[in-house]
Amino acid sequence: MSKFFRFTATLFAVMLGLAGLTVILYAWRLPPFTSTVEVTDNAYVRGQVTIIAPQLAGYIAEVAVQDYQEVKAGQLLVRLDDRIFQQKLEQAKATLAAERAALTSSQQDRLSGEARIRSAEAQLAGAKVTLDVAEAGWGRIEPLRKSGVVTASDADKSRSTMEQAQASYRQAQAALEVSRQDLEATIVGRQSLEAAVQGAEAAVHLAEIDLQNTRVTAPEDGRLGEVGARLGQYVAAGTQLVAIVPQRVWVVANFKETQLAGMRIGQPAALQIDALSHARLTGRIERFSPATGSEFSVLKSDNATGNFTKVAQRLPLRIAIDPDQPLASELAPGMSVIVTIDKALESARDTATR
Repeated sequence: MSKFFRFTATLFAVMLGLAGLTVILYAWRLPPFTSTVEVTDNAYVRGQVTIIAPQLAGYIAEVAVQDYQEVKAGQLLVRLDDRIFQQKLEQAKATLAAERAALTSSQQDRLSGEARIRSAEAQLAGAKVTLDVAEAGWGRIEPLRKSGVVTASDADKSRSTMEQAQASYRQAQAALEVSRQDLEATIVGRQSLEAAVQGAEAAVHLAEIDLQNTRVTAPEDGRLGEVGARLGQYVAAGTQLVAIVPQRVWVVANFKETQLAGMRIGQPAALQIDALSHARLTGRIERFSPATGSEFSVLKSDNATGNFTKVAQRLPLRIAIDPDQPLASELAPGMSVIVTIDKALESARDTATR
């Protein structure tokens, strides 16, 4: 009888040991319980949460939206007091009008300068004719003066007439050069006036942009977070007014590095959403992170000192949610997700290759 009890106890102990070993092998997914299915609950819904802030400083004159409201691209969110910016635009337009008037006046000055040049050229031509006549007269009288045919008084008068004509000719030449230099100065001055007009036009555009920026609008369709803007509040450039969350969402799943072998871009993934009564959605692996999450942390561990304990790192995967799923529209960034990936399933890329 004692042998039977000893045999029974031994058999029970062996069975208990085998059961424990089986549990351990199953828990650690060791042979013969290896599986191609990988699961992680370290996954969350992500989206592009955009913080809306003004580019200008001023007092809030209107808050056109409320918390959690759906908005369309271009819809007014907040309007700043625009009276100062409206006056700056009018001032810039007045400056532009003055610069354009100065440029128009410069064109008239150029036309006048060209006319003065033509007048000086005509005067120079007349002076040249007068000089030629005076020199010809002096050329006839000078030999006669030497022979005593003409009086000294007539010779002096002819010589004086020639010298006066020479002086008038030189004066006409100088007047023509002055007119040409005046025209050149007008042309050079016009370039600076054209630059001034361009600067004034740029100032008008900047004033128009500032006036437009008093209206803070939605950059794209989405849903607002909590609106922090208050009527009459003074805000500086960059002050956070509200956050907008577009409808585009995806899932970031952090798998252990020991789970990654066999995962490929395009493989299907099952998504279990905690907030939707554990409803199931489908998606596909879109891309892998270039580094583990620890590499992006602010404070990185130094494994080169002290005792070392190996810890499996996690690599983020971006999972795109398949379209045309009714519950996909109810996903919001930050929701918890349980992601299941069967590595035995072919990816979309592999299927397309075949």
